Amino acid sequence: MTKTELKQSIGFITATAIVVGTVIGSGIFMKPAVVIEATGNSTFALLAWIIGGIITLASGLTIAEVSSKIPETGGLYVYIEKVYGKFWGFLCGWVQTIIYGPAVIGALGLYFGTLFAGIFSLPKESELWIGIMAVLFLSVVNTLGSHVGGIVQSVLTAAKLLPIFLIIVFGVVKGNVPIFGMDSGSSQAINFGAAVLATLWAYDGWMNVGFVAGEMKNPAKTLPKAIITGILIVMFAYVAVNVALLHVLRADDIVALGPNAASEAATILFGSFGGKLIAIGILISIFGCLNGKVLTFPRMPLAMAIDGLFPLARYFSRIHPKWRTPVLATFMQITIAIIMMLLGNADRLTDIAIFSVFLFYGFAFYTVFLLRKSLPSNEQLYRVPFYPFTPIVAIVGAAYIIISTALHAPLDTFLSIVVTISGIPMYYIVTKKRQG
Repeated sequence: MTKTELKQSIGFITATAIVVGTVIGSGIFMKPAVVIEATGNSTFALLAWIIGGIITLASGLTIAEVSSKIPETGGLYVYIEKVYGKFWGFLCGWVQTIIYGPAVIGALGLYFGTLFAGIFSLPKESELWIGIMAVLFLSVVNTLGSHVGGIVQSVLTAAKLLPIFLIIVFGVVKGNVPIFGMDSGSSQAINFGAAVLATLWAYDGWMNVGFVAGEMKNPAKTLPKAIITGILIVMFAYVAVNVALLHVLRADDIVALGPNAASEAATILFGSFGGKLIAIGILISIFGCLNGKVLTFPRMPLAMAIDGLFPLARYFSRIHPKWRTPVLATFMQITIAIIMMLLGNADRLTDIAIFSVFLFYGFAFYTVFLLRKSLPSNEQLYRVPFYPFTPIVAIVGAAYIIISTALHAPLDTFLSIVVTISGIPMYYIVTKKRQG
């Protein structure tokens, strides 16, 4: 059973759908008001979304070269482990497995349950259990085979893009509100850095497709193309939705409406049915994002277990002989996620994890310099354009997030460091058992 290999069934379309699906969740609908309020006016708000997209695109272009040279299951963990060694790889994987992955899955599950109950006028007590059922359902779907989860991801990605497409087209055509230079109407101090930071949270998640590289057809070519195409689609969608919203609603109205701005814009464009349509669109968006996380996150502890760098590695490294998926690794991630959902602290835990994850993102971006020195040049493989400027932009973006988090949320920064450091004794316990 332990020798069963992952099935290489994921092609370019599914891989791109994973990128788009794991990035576009609720952020595209929830963040416009936050960004406008932080920048003070509509022009700078759009600029913040563009800068966030440029940083994300630079990051994706950089990781695309790394992934073409290390086309293996595990994503960020594998990149760090192959270049910096098993110790740093373990710490990276530890943070993602114990906190980041389960917290994001749990948070999305809670968001889904809350919105589902609201749309269908269900009791508030049902929100948690609806979220848990959604997480459990998708975990079952994705253990039946990566091709099944991939099909679900492709369908949900197409479905979530439909309401976004409608808002963009009808908002631009029917809207009559000036888009640029409109004041936010907020008394909050202008903080452009916080606005860019908010957009980067919305853009995060694209690197997760690297978790399933071992299940791709020709990953050295498929993975870079999927990362770049997916990020470009997301960047266009984010900027275009904000343009459309600003063309339908005044900037100060968007700030006042907050997360309900998209639904209000839809109601203006399509009538009362439109508001309901967008709410369902957001629901599908979160569900698709959740599916992408459930599909990709368990591949990370799987990669660690295969390397013998995870507690109970002999069990978590197993691939199901029939479904050829990491059933036990998925079960572990979902169990932790559900515990977090029951505790109700998923959002805070996700915030705590972001600091540590972006610290390792910075290390991953730097690997492109190290790999060009250590590996022979291969013109057939993808190479990041505008080298070394592009990876430098990615590294500066990661540093910006780390510094901003440390300045604005010192307690979260401290807890992130504690979580990372807690992996050190576990690493020595695991490696000692291997040596014994």
